[in-house]
Amino acid sequence: MKKSLIALSVLAAVAGSAQAQSSVTIYGVLDMALQNESNGAGTKGAGNVTSLDSGVQSGSRLGFKGTEDLGGGLKAIFKLEMGVNADTGASAQGGVAFGRAAWVGLAGDFGSVKLGRQNKPMFDVVDAIDPFSTGIVGGTAGQSTSATGFGNLFFATNPRSTNTINYSTNDLSGFSASVAYTFGEVAGDNSKNRGIGVSGQYAAGPFLGVVAYHTENDANAQAIKHLFTGATYDFGVVKGALAYGKVTSDNNSVDNKMWLIGGTVPVSAAGAVVGTYARVTNNLVSAGNSNQIAIGYTHSLSKRTNIYTSFERLSNDANTNAGGLASGNGVTERLVNVGIRHMF
Repeated sequence: MKKSLIALSVLAAVAGSAQAQSSVTIYGVLDMALQNESNGAGTKGAGNVTSLDSGVQSGSRLGFKGTEDLGGGLKAIFKLEMGVNADTGASAQGGVAFGRAAWVGLAGDFGSVKLGRQNKPMFDVVDAIDPFSTGIVGGTAGQSTSATGFGNLFFATNPRSTNTINYSTNDLSGFSASVAYTFGEVAGDNSKNRGIGVSGQYAAGPFLGVVAYHTENDANAQAIKHLFTGATYDFGVVKGALAYGKVTSDNNSVDNKMWLIGGTVPVSAAGAVVGTYARVTNNLVSAGNSNQIAIGYTHSLSKRTNIYTSFERLSNDANTNAGGLASGNGVTERLVNVGIRHMF
């Protein structure tokens, strides 16, 4: 009997040790909103649409992530994250099974290395600066996909990349950086479909500053280049944000610059008002300015559930249509929504 108890104790200790060395987390987001959009098409409300959409503040998703302790400070890490259109139950990201993330890697004192489908370094820093966190405003009603806020005006390419290797540093006294390389995988020409991205940021108390650069080639090895820099500062009564971005292309099909100024104002322990003004200039045409004004409110009902609402207006000069949100050049797009987000 005594030997059996000792054996059981040893087995329990081994099992507990193994469990402590590895972990897997299942998590998700369900985000639904009622949206009304007027995209300026035609007369008598021809461009108006009211819809129930998924993933307006944050993309609805189901994910799996985990780590395994390999010893000596080294860990194996992974993430699988699928996007879900909660209004229909269909897969998001064009039906890709794990369209939001699918990567595996190693992490330790050196930082982390991840291989697979993942966010571009550029997207992560834009998300950190945008007061709306690349959500709530800047989308299209009926698309059943998360809005990307200022990012929808800024990105000329997908904010995620496949076939990518990413190296990120740990926090180095407030500094951190990432560099990513996307393999084009075109036989005979490694430059086609290739992407390269770098980002850096510095955080100290209420201040956050970021800078990022991304270049991505198309099937003809013509590059689209993004430059972004921005900062936030938390004054207590308001958290201010300022950003500048530029997008150009080798074949001169894109030449845009952007400014954003915004802020988040806490109005209670649970609620905050968010507002932004963004200006996009298309340098390839005359009368090429677009101006976006957005205001929203978020209110936490618990640590995992919040409600939100917003209004956004994007006006375009005669020869431009920033983000393709309006029905055409020179018209105004408006979007109103009210929604609920639950995280688990």
